Amino acid sequence: MAETQYDLIIIGSGPGGYVAGIRAGQLGLKVAVVEREHLGGICLNWGCIPTKALLRSSEIFHLMHRLGEFGFSADNIKFDLGKIVERSRKVANQLSNGVKFLLKKYKCAVIDGEAKFTAKNKIAVTNKGKTTEYQAKNFIIATGARARSLPGLEPDGKLIWTYKEAMVPSAMPKSLLVIGSGAIGIEFASFFRTLGAEVTVVEVLDRVLPVEDEEISAFALKAFTKQGMKVMVGATVEKLVKGQDNVTATIKSQDGKTQSLTVDRVISAVGITGNVENIGLETIGVKVDRGHIVINEWGETGVPGVLAIGDVAGPPWLAHKAMHEGVTAVERIAGVKGLHPLDTSRVPGCTYCWPQVASVGMTEAKAKAAGREVKVGRFPYLGNGKAIALGETEGLIKTVFDAKSGELLGAHMIGAEVTELIQGYTIAKSLETTEVELMQTIFPHPTLSEMMHEAVLDAYGKVMHI
Repeated sequence: MAETQYDLIIIGSGPGGYVAGIRAGQLGLKVAVVEREHLGGICLNWGCIPTKALLRSSEIFHLMHRLGEFGFSADNIKFDLGKIVERSRKVANQLSNGVKFLLKKYKCAVIDGEAKFTAKNKIAVTNKGKTTEYQAKNFIIATGARARSLPGLEPDGKLIWTYKEAMVPSAMPKSLLVIGSGAIGIEFASFFRTLGAEVTVVEVLDRVLPVEDEEISAFALKAFTKQGMKVMVGATVEKLVKGQDNVTATIKSQDGKTQSLTVDRVISAVGITGNVENIGLETIGVKVDRGHIVINEWGETGVPGVLAIGDVAGPPWLAHKAMHEGVTAVERIAGVKGLHPLDTSRVPGCTYCWPQVASVGMTEAKAKAAGREVKVGRFPYLGNGKAIALGETEGLIKTVFDAKSGELLGAHMIGAEVTELIQGYTIAKSLETTEVELMQTIFPHPTLSEMMHEAVLDAYGKVMHI
């Protein structure tokens, strides 16, 4: 007979859920994770990982058209979209199987099906028409989020796509409209543009990548425009009219004028909303606000023994934030001493467009708005030897410091491999490093990371190589 009583049951096996399951197993808790679809959740199967596989293919295609710069030549360069998609799916499957192995290794049971609270210590899990009740002393809700849709712009999976359809196109669209210029929208815009599609991006706010520092957004806009991407900011898509095999969009600009644009496909990337429905939250009294579960700094919902983590618990909607929350929640349940609540100012953000964008902490504008007197440093990729050698001279690194204390308030980057570089500044923020310690740190030469050093030096008038 299957086990039905646990110390902890986790609902959802995305990055937050499966990591929580692993940590619970390590701490000796009797733990199970409930998953209705694929182990690894959206991130591993339809988000973070497979999109990076797609973007890697487009990056290679881009580099192949620059062979002459590096002393090579090739004729008739082309791609096979089916094989690109197939590789992406294989990568996702490999990692999903890896999650299955890890959960088994750490003795975390996997329960297939959809969970719903029937009481504060009890859930009913339905799978293939059969329902089984499970009890636990504690629960972690990690049900994630899904793409948000706007009235009149609802995806249909054929002509109007969400990220899911955009990841497995059966044919290459010649033209594409992307609604929203956040990380998801821009990554798909970058992928399809690099492979040759005519791409138009519409953003309702006044700049692309609106959560990033304004300088980085402006740099990104120039780069995207140079690539042939058409970007419309301060604009809204008023309606979509579907044809036989195309869509006509009515776009309203800031000045109130409207224009029509007909494209093969549309990608809706206007944000996400938490998966809070049909899991019995109202039965046990868990509060929900604007599509997300309300929690305190420890992930606690206000209902004893019920915690929530990851996208369902609100921004920032990032896999690594969910993982961190998962570990913290489990350790809180297990009574581990010396814990610290999540500090979102130390959560880095990465966008894998071309060029890449990454950041951590406050933008310059937000720091000033918070009343901080700041010192700002900048260093261009064009001044770095490794970037020149790589043929990747398009980029900028920017640092923001508190002028009085030397605290690193924020760091903002655009350029090759910045999604790898940003962790250096993230560690610096976690260690509460000052500008003096960063300036005294020895960075290896020749590396892209030297620009991180130079951007610090520039903030204090000590830059070397510009």
